[in-house]
Amino acid sequence: MSPATLPPPAVVDPGELARIFAGRHPDPHSVLGVHPVEGGLVVRGLHPDAVRADCLLEGDGEQPMTAIGGPGAFAVFLPGRTLPLGYRFRFHFAGGAAWEQEDPYRFLPSIGDIDVYLISEGTHRCLWRALGAHARQLDGVDGIGFTVWAPSAQGVSVVGDFCRWDERRLPMRRLGTSGVFELFVPGVWAGALYKYRIVGPGGEVRMKADPFAQAMELPPSTASRVAASSYQWGDGEWMSDRVGQDLRRSPLAVYEVHLGSWARVTEEGNRPLTYREIAPKLIDHVRRHGYSHIEFLPLAEHPFTGSWGYQVSAYFAPTARYGTPDDLRYLIDECHRAGIGVIMDWVPAHFPKDDFALRRFDGTALYEHDDPRRGEHPEWGTLIFNYARREVRNFLVANALYWLEEFHVDGLRVDAVASMLYLDYSRPEGQWVPNRYGGREDLDAVEFLKSLNATVAEEHPGCFTVAEESTSWPRVTGPVAEGGLGFTFKWNMGWMHDTLRYFATDPVHRRYHHELLTFSMMYEYSEHFIMPLSHDEVVHGKGTLLGRMPGDEWQQFANMRALLAYQYTRPGKPLLFMGSEFGMRREWNHDRSLDWHLAEGELNAGLGRFLADLGARYREQPELWRGDPDPAGFFWLDADDRDHSVYAYVRRDDARATVVLLNLTPVPRHDYRVGAPLPGRYRLSLSSDDTRYGGSGFGLVDAAHTEPEPWQGQAQSFRIGLPPLAALLLTHEPD
Repeated sequence: MSPATLPPPAVVDPGELARIFAGRHPDPHSVLGVHPVEGGLVVRGLHPDAVRADCLLEGDGEQPMTAIGGPGAFAVFLPGRTLPLGYRFRFHFAGGAAWEQEDPYRFLPSIGDIDVYLISEGTHRCLWRALGAHARQLDGVDGIGFTVWAPSAQGVSVVGDFCRWDERRLPMRRLGTSGVFELFVPGVWAGALYKYRIVGPGGEVRMKADPFAQAMELPPSTASRVAASSYQWGDGEWMSDRVGQDLRRSPLAVYEVHLGSWARVTEEGNRPLTYREIAPKLIDHVRRHGYSHIEFLPLAEHPFTGSWGYQVSAYFAPTARYGTPDDLRYLIDECHRAGIGVIMDWVPAHFPKDDFALRRFDGTALYEHDDPRRGEHPEWGTLIFNYARREVRNFLVANALYWLEEFHVDGLRVDAVASMLYLDYSRPEGQWVPNRYGGREDLDAVEFLKSLNATVAEEHPGCFTVAEESTSWPRVTGPVAEGGLGFTFKWNMGWMHDTLRYFATDPVHRRYHHELLTFSMMYEYSEHFIMPLSHDEVVHGKGTLLGRMPGDEWQQFANMRALLAYQYTRPGKPLLFMGSEFGMRREWNHDRSLDWHLAEGELNAGLGRFLADLGARYREQPELWRGDPDPAGFFWLDADDRDHSVYAYVRRDDARATVVLLNLTPVPRHDYRVGAPLPGRYRLSLSSDDTRYGGSGFGLVDAAHTEPEPWQGQAQSFRIGLPPLAALLLTHEPD
């Protein structure tokens, strides 16, 4: 049958076929596939390189097809046939080769109307299950449903290794006015590589990775990978137990890790450990040092290793640098089985300009602002999300839920919150656009953050969020219902900078900077804080924490032990970046391993033993953490002894009390009198000057006993020797 003898309804306008071949047709399913016509059915198929084709009817032989509209497009009229119709194609090629395949254009959409509606409304909380690449079975046929949001595109095609990267073969259909394009491709397998070919409104063509890809190629390659998880979780007890936790009144201590540089395999080209390889080593190390949580620098895929993960190109895909998504699930599962929580750094503030990723995704500023005064970050050379767009907010909120649900992550540390809150962040006058009230606050970002935190709390009780926020924005950790942003914790950046400035000061001059360690208590109860000594303090020429300590080697280690004791015993939850626990000397470099050989040194090993014992005391003594949110949980005995650089304070919880003494000069103090909140015996529960830790062992006693002599506002007091550059923890025991 020639095109001239096909029934008129079966004939296709050549212009329609040309648009399909060019990837510009909004609905190729309206032309291709099977369609009722007068007197029967017409089936049309497409393969640009085929010279002829057959339609293989289910249980009814084969029908030769007719070329229509030029090479590569074929049709057959089936008189008297009705829907449904099962069939396949056999395409023949020059040289005699043939290929059989299912017709992608005979299937209904692989996502439902409710999904499309929720996507359009920006309220789809499980968005990753609707958009992206997913294994489906339609009409008994297995394949992958590809779905992408590109509302301004003229047309979208999926291309991949399953079609030999031929850009002409698999154009997608637009689903109504939603801006979503969809295509079910039979026979595609898990692990297949793919991208989207997007024709923008001006006709420009872009090859884009899938924003919802759940796996990616190993960088620098940039294709998306079809993912299918078969992981069987074993952390059910952990997941149920975390629901009822009040982390603000729990012993939370965080070990911050860059997975690619914690340890490397030098004999194999200095490669990083994989997710599975690092699991037993990291978990053992974390447990020995008493941490409750590991915080990973961002693990979502990113093109530039030197960004440490903070410039994300694939928000739903764990980086392939360390293994597969199921390998990451294994690492987190093993952490949970060992009683260790997992926090992941998450970056909703900005994304990189790489052309294969989100930038001008459909030919327009889809995820970012079009105006560079709002859409570009001048300091980082990145793009800023358009939080005013409901679909963008949905993308980010769903991404947060994805990591909590699909990977069992316990907490998200939200990076660069200050840059989100202020329209003039890192911008000179005239280079930013005020909000509708003329102010500098980004009201859309504020509403996004509130929505994020409220949704996380609703969908995953027991999970938590942490804000890296360095300004005085009020109520960052306040409830959303009361006007707060709703974070569980906020990093106390002011405390970190003041504290490190103090400890970097020569002890002879510390009396002139005494307030650096007391000022943070003036605003302590305005938020719920994490007290970070983070990765930001061991890069960009800052050296290491140990290297910043003044004095000879012994004094440097003594200062480090005192610093950590102060961090753990004041209100707030401690966080320490990897390497500082054993005294790194070289500044951190993301391309090399920590210097683990240093941990064997006498003073380095002593620092590690001290931190392990400090972590144990922290967990065992609830007065050190249960009262963190309450002003009654902390009070100064003496905040003003600047002449001796001595600090004395109490941590309390109901009837329990621990007195903490810091002597931050190398001068030992004999018979130093200290006020005591309760009468009785004060057992020395920890001394950072113990010889086990490399200290001097000065005046080491088992306990101090109170005398009925009022001191420092208390009805009783005791005397004790204060070791040089040391911290003492004295825990009350009733007589």
